[in-house]
Amino acid sequence: MQQFKTSYLLSISFISALGGYLFGFDFAVISGALPFLRDQFGLNEYWEGFATGSLALGAIIGCLTAGRVADKYGRKPGLFIAALIFGLSSLAMAFASGLGVFITARFVAGIGVGMASLLSPMYIAEVSPAQYRGRMVSINQLTIVLGILITNVINYSLRNSGPDAWRWMFGLGAVPSALFVLGVIWLPESPRWLLKAGKEAQGRKVLEKIGGTDFSDSSMDLIKLSLKGNQQLSYKAVFAKAVFPAVMIGIVLAVFQQLCGINVVFNYPSNIFASIGASKDDQLLQTVFIGGVNLFFTLLAMVLVDKIGRRPLMLFGAAALAVLYVVIAQLLSIHSALVGVFLLAAIGTYAISLGPVTWVLISEIFPNHVRGAASSIAVLCLWAAYFILTFTFPVLAKWIGMHNTFYLYSGICMLGFLFIKAKVRETNGKTLEELESVFSPH
Repeated sequence: MQQFKTSYLLSISFISALGGYLFGFDFAVISGALPFLRDQFGLNEYWEGFATGSLALGAIIGCLTAGRVADKYGRKPGLFIAALIFGLSSLAMAFASGLGVFITARFVAGIGVGMASLLSPMYIAEVSPAQYRGRMVSINQLTIVLGILITNVINYSLRNSGPDAWRWMFGLGAVPSALFVLGVIWLPESPRWLLKAGKEAQGRKVLEKIGGTDFSDSSMDLIKLSLKGNQQLSYKAVFAKAVFPAVMIGIVLAVFQQLCGINVVFNYPSNIFASIGASKDDQLLQTVFIGGVNLFFTLLAMVLVDKIGRRPLMLFGAAALAVLYVVIAQLLSIHSALVGVFLLAAIGTYAISLGPVTWVLISEIFPNHVRGAASSIAVLCLWAAYFILTFTFPVLAKWIGMHNTFYLYSGICMLGFLFIKAKVRETNGKTLEELESVFSPH
């Protein structure tokens, strides 16, 4: 039986996944800062949505940039650039002199988030043996939720630090950014990219460090076969008949992960809990509970994703959220404090299913020769959907009522369930090369 060097594999996966931690930081820090930003800049619902969603607009640019960098120069240089952007943008947001400067800095932070959201899971998938890939890629989701939880705890601890508390909330992101920069310097390049670039000796060396000579030999044969005749990157190739079905599945899953609505609970807990009469302290405390539940169920997902499989978890998540949102909508309509319990149940459901599993699927369903370009398109669509969700939530909540907004998200989850049932096939236990035939037209 093949023996893998798990300590080495875990080390490089966790370092790459620091990009996920900073993704979680930039994603979550706004939820604690919003009550202060409203006072500082006098935000209405439109500016509140734009200040939150500007991260996604930058992430779209980050995805486009990362795809080209990843395929031309390698996964490692892309991760290094993302790490630098995280650090600089955190300081820029902390010292922002006005709303325009703040939104610009958050847009730049989004570029780093977009690059990391694409490159971290892609890198981990490309260095991981098939039987461990689901758990290894889920490390990225684990670091995202750790970033969310730790950021929420820090935000809560800073709640009584005065009107400039939000500056500390954003500025502290420079610390993990510096660690990420140092870690990326140590990382090896992806062996699949090295072979694609004609650097066979270096690719073999990395594979041997992961699983020894036998693993290196078998992996190199499979990688070479999948890359044969497909050395040049072309975004046009992503829309070729043999690849497009997988690309469309990736795009729909990415969009659904956002439009399912759960991220309004992460980004706008103060709005939701204020609607049932919670104090500012209680609103920030709820973000800590949300982060804790998110972490627990993400850990559970890491165990289940390679045991139960991707498809059953995705089906469960879509169906359960559809039901939970109906209950949440009804509770919001009567201003019941029980809404907090069901929001936590929705967070747990997402964390065990759509949250981590979507990233696993995006990292593994695309053929080797177009993985960088195809992944960038799927993740770009994910961030576009995130912008739509976060920008529209405050506006929808005012126009049609918060409870009716959750009925809308329930309907989207029902549609997502039907799509997954019809189109998504199981990928568990298959190599990246074997999956090329699973998602190609028959």
